[in-house]
Amino acid sequence: MEIILKYFSDFTPEQSSQFGALQGLYQEWNEKINVISRKDIDSLYERHVLHSLSIAALADFQPGTQILDLGTGGGFPGIPLAIFFPEVQFHLVDSIGKKIKVVEGVAEALQLKNVTTAHSRVEDIKNRKFDIVVSRAVAPLGDLWRWSKPLLKKSGVQGKQFDKGLICLKGGDLAQEISESGLKPQMVKVYDIFQEESFKEKFVVLVKS
Repeated sequence: MEIILKYFSDFTPEQSSQFGALQGLYQEWNEKINVISRKDIDSLYERHVLHSLSIAALADFQPGTQILDLGTGGGFPGIPLAIFFPEVQFHLVDSIGKKIKVVEGVAEALQLKNVTTAHSRVEDIKNRKFDIVVSRAVAPLGDLWRWSKPLLKKSGVQGKQFDKGLICLKGGDLAQEISESGLKPQMVKVYDIFQEESFKEKFVVLVKS
């Protein structure tokens, strides 16, 4: 938790309590359903929570914004972002049922009223539109954009910065992946936001629609 407070300091008591509860909740769930590697569970706040919050450091989501977390896995980046932005609505989707079970358990324990979930493939989401899609899924950027584009509203919530499109967290050499996608994303090094060794090869990739 200390590593979160190193970069963020203006949490409400409820937010501090919710962030503080994450370690115990994920350790407890991980013993039943393994969604986080044994190595990463000990570095949960750095590798998962703080990494997710690199999006919050870049995008000032306005109240009422509707956000889809595509391929949420164990709830990242959606759960930390939902704590950070209590007036923003998050819909967390994954095609693997046991992962959504963990997400639902964590969201319920934290009493996150702004989180809904679905055990679903993103292609099967119908009759819903979102302002922004976020993802830490391992799919190539071109695929993430192909899945996201039909689900984005025509006009976003007017915020200070990024208000409509896809924001994904990726790592490594992305040159070929970006070239193959045909997109011209904005790239931000996570290490430029949070100076932690584990983020040196990580990027926030933003595709405006």
